Amino acid sequence: MTQGAGQGPEMWHGDVASAQGVPGHTPRVAPPAGSPVPGHTAHPAQEHPPSAPAPSSKDEEPDEPEGYTPTQRDLPVIKSGAHSGHEPTLVDVPVQKTTNEGDGPLFVVGDVHGYIDELRAALQAAGIIDGHDNWTADNARLWFLGDFTDRGPDGIGVIDLVMNLSAQAAAAGGYCKALMGNHELLLLGAKRFGDTPVNSTAGTASFQAAWLLNGGQRTDMERLEEHHIQWMSRLDAMALADGHLLLHSDATCYLDYGTGIEAVNDAITHALQRNDADETWDLFRKFTKRFAFRDESGPENARGLLSVFGGERIVHGHSPIPYLLGEVGSEDEDAAPDVTGPHVYADGLALAMDGGVTMAGKLLVTQLPLAE
Repeated sequence: MTQGAGQGPEMWHGDVASAQGVPGHTPRVAPPAGSPVPGHTAHPAQEHPPSAPAPSSKDEEPDEPEGYTPTQRDLPVIKSGAHSGHEPTLVDVPVQKTTNEGDGPLFVVGDVHGYIDELRAALQAAGIIDGHDNWTADNARLWFLGDFTDRGPDGIGVIDLVMNLSAQAAAAGGYCKALMGNHELLLLGAKRFGDTPVNSTAGTASFQAAWLLNGGQRTDMERLEEHHIQWMSRLDAMALADGHLLLHSDATCYLDYGTGIEAVNDAITHALQRNDADETWDLFRKFTKRFAFRDESGPENARGLLSVFGGERIVHGHSPIPYLLGEVGSEDEDAAPDVTGPHVYADGLALAMDGGVTMAGKLLVTQLPLAE
C-alpha cells in the first residue's frame, strides 16, 4: 500500500488524499485532475448554520447525511500565517507504508482544517518540529488522521508541511504518515468534477456546491497543484499501529470496502482512480457518517470493527469532541469548548482525536498509548 496522509460526503451537510518509490513497492497511479473550481470562503467563527436535529445514535444512512452542515457563503478568506518557503515535489515525498517501521514513540494528530499556526504550535509543544518546521523527533512515528483543508486559513500550507515532514522523518529513521479524511475527498471532487451533478439522497447536488457549503477556501483551490492532488488521491483510509486501529471517521463504512486493511485501502484508491463523479460522491457520503461508537450500540460497533481489522482500540478524528458529547448542536457552532485532550469512550474501545479547532477548541497531538 502507498501512503500519504485519509477520507469522506453528502450534500449541504458534512465534513468532507507522492512520491519517491520505496524498494519493492509500487506506487499507486493517481487520476488526472480536472479544472480548478472558483470558490467562496467560510470561517467557523462567522457561520450561522441552521439548527440541526439531534444526531442519530446509529450509523445508519439518513435521508440527509448527519454532520453535513451548510456554512455561510461569501465570507472573506482568512489570512494565512507564514508558509514554508519550500514547494514540495513528488521527489521530495517518500511513499508511505502501513507497516510499523521504527521503534520510536507513536503520535497521532486530529483534524487540522487549515489551522497551520495551531498545528505548528502543537507539534513544537510535542517536540516533533522546531521553529523552522524541521523534524526534531528522530525515529518517532507520526500519524495524521485526515481533514487537512477547508474552514481554516491555509489547508494547502498544512498539506505542504505534512509532505515535507514525511521526507524529513524518513531521513531521520522515523515516519510521518496520514489518512484520508472526508474533506480530502471533498476537495478532490470539487477539483475534478466541479458542477457535475451527482446522485444525492438530498436531491441533485455537485461537489462544487458541497465544497462551498462546507468551508471551502478559494485560496486553497487556487494553490492546489498536481502533486497535492496525487498525494491526496493515494492516501490510505485506515492503518494499524501498536494495537491502535487508526481511522478518520467514527463510522463503520470501512466494512463496505473489504475485510482487511490493505483490501479497504486498495478498494478506495481504485475507486478514486476510476474518476467517476457518482462513485466518488458515494465514497464521500459514506465517510461523512459519524457517531457509530457512541450511545448504547457504540461498544458493539467498535468491537465488530476491531474483530475484522485488528487492534485493541479505535483512534479516530472527524467528529469534534464537543459535538460527540452533545455539548454543541453541530460541528459548525462558534463555541469555546473546554477540550483538554482526547476523549476515551465506548467502554474504552474508542478514542476521539478531533479537539474542535474549528470551534475555538484545541488541535490535538497525542502520544499513544495514553497514560491512564
